[in-house]
Amino acid sequence: MDANEAKTLLGFPPNSHPTPSQVKSAYKKKVWESHPDLFPSHQKPLAESRFKLISEAYGCLLPGGSGGPSSSVGYSRVVRTGVPRTQGGRKHHAMVKVPFILIILGTFALGGLNASRAYKKQKEEYPSHNPFLP
Repeated sequence: MDANEAKTLLGFPPNSHPTPSQVKSAYKKKVWESHPDLFPSHQKPLAESRFKLISEAYGCLLPGGSGGPSSSVGYSRVVRTGVPRTQGGRKHHAMVKVPFILIILGTFALGGLNASRAYKKQKEEYPSHNPFLP
């Protein structure tokens, strides 16, 4: 998508130079107006195509976006699920794994403790009732 076409689609004059914040606010406004969930079922295909064009125009006008004709910008440029590694994001696998390991180990430890307490309690209350208890 051409940069001038993207600007026109988001509501800017073709030869203007909008700031990233202006592009973002125009994108939010256009997306709110053309989101496919806001239309009846017979108009959804048209709304989806318009929504995709607006998303592509937004990706084209971003500071890192490419305005060439071969650029195909998907939803990953628009909807982010964290800090991309290309912009300084880091992997924190250890910080994520440690709490889960502690939860799992704590569950096993407390589960074993409860089982041994139940075993002792049953042994005290019914010493000869259960033939499988020593």
